[in-house]
Amino acid sequence: MESNTYEEIAPPPPPAPPAWPPPRRTFGLNRKAAMLVTATGLLAGGVIGGYVVGNAASSTATPSPSSSSSSSGSGSTSTTPPAGTFHSNEDATHEAGESAAREAQENAGQMPTVP
Repeated sequence: MESNTYEEIAPPPPPAPPAWPPPRRTFGLNRKAAMLVTATGLLAGGVIGGYVVGNAASSTATPSPSSSSSSSGSGSTSTTPPAGTFHSNEDATHEAGESAAREAQENAGQMPTVP
């Protein structure tokens, strides 16, 4: 009997997968380092932004004491009154053009709603 050579030979094993380096991200950072840098930047931006907004809000809310304490006697000033309080304009040229209803509202301490 003849021997069949095809049945006796075992097939070769499959080739091994290639060894790839681990995936790298932008600027040579892996995913964990990139997330850490992003979170740190967001946190620092929030702190700096809060500081800037907080100082901007507090610096505009307080009027300067030098401009409100000095009075030139002309009756007109360029400073705005603090929020929440109403001060009527008692200048003679302003009072001449006011209606009686507006003057009554100013004398009552209300913000005038009539012309």
